[in-house]
Amino acid sequence: MFTATATATADADIALPSGEVDNRATYISFGLAYVLGHGAAAISKGASPLLALPGWVPMMLLGAGLAVGTVYATVAATRAQRGVSESDALSGKLLGASWLSAFTALFLAITGLSYTLDMPDLQPMLWPTGSGLIVGLIYVSEGAARRNLLHYGLGTWLALISTAALFLGTPGIFWVLAIAGGGGYAVATVLERHRLTARGKHALTHPK
Repeated sequence: MFTATATATADADIALPSGEVDNRATYISFGLAYVLGHGAAAISKGASPLLALPGWVPMMLLGAGLAVGTVYATVAATRAQRGVSESDALSGKLLGASWLSAFTALFLAITGLSYTLDMPDLQPMLWPTGSGLIVGLIYVSEGAARRNLLHYGLGTWLALISTAALFLGTPGIFWVLAIAGGGGYAVATVLERHRLTARGKHALTHPK
């Protein structure tokens, strides 16, 4: 995972304008988390699993990828605040804080709903889809604030597929998240390089 991420971020020295964020490392880490974590859940859950895996394996793969991606996202966001105006820096900090508040609210919603309805089986369905929804909506907010159409589009895609997957039940949820979610991150990683190159050229030809 670390090798693939390093390759993606070190393959070109792209000069970015102040406030710009290179999301490739984050996309790769989250994409691998979706493919490996949700993929492992897809093949090991359901009435007729394709492969018998301990329940902690998918969670470990997903958690490791998401943890690495979160670190990269935090580092990128911190670097993006250098040289920007005070108001833009505040916007970045508020967007960063929204991750904590959003996932805290998701935890309370899922835990409370499962407890109230006395349906603990809801949690394995709601956590992966709810997490995808939250990440997608935060991406939409970040994309709008940073005027990043690619980030906005990826967030919209993740929010839609995560909620639509609820119609499929288990293990269909995990197949959708692994294939459509991981595929979305893969496409975004490729397009991000082109976006950064264009932004770097624009900054060179139109200096402030």
